[in-house]
Amino acid sequence: MKDFAAIDFETANGSRSSVCSVGVVIVENGVIADSYYHLIRPIPNYYTTFTTTVHGLTYTDTEDAPPFPEVWAEIAPKIRYLPLVAHNKAFDENCLKAVFQAYGMEYPDYPFYCTLIGARRTFPRGTIANYQLQTVALRCGFDLTRHHHALADAEACAHIAMKIL
Repeated sequence: MKDFAAIDFETANGSRSSVCSVGVVIVENGVIADSYYHLIRPIPNYYTTFTTTVHGLTYTDTEDAPPFPEVWAEIAPKIRYLPLVAHNKAFDENCLKAVFQAYGMEYPDYPFYCTLIGARRTFPRGTIANYQLQTVALRCGFDLTRHHHALADAEACAHIAMKIL
């Protein structure tokens, strides 16, 4: 793939609609052309101890952040109708669909590709320790030092996709 948008969401709680941050990396002609990060006021607007432990974000971080529709209005022109790529697309695609539904927005049915599936096809068992984002990224030459920061994870995903998809 030479043209795509790598995307990553972090959530505030167990609800897929509770996106609290998003990172997007635009790849054009096989080169990173743009990136975007934003905090989002989640819906529903509460954090669990588990999610805060994972990504470090709290209610205070996003209480004054814009809601998803405002953030997506900035993202949509950047991604146009590029295919979206995520590591474990089931999570990020379900988050995107859930938050669109929560706000009554029409989902554009983006084509979605998965670097986790791609990594399992590219690196047979025994040739890689595991298929976690940071492990696959390192195998593809990208050192993910800020795992669970949405933009850092999107950057790692973009680097993986450029190598294996």
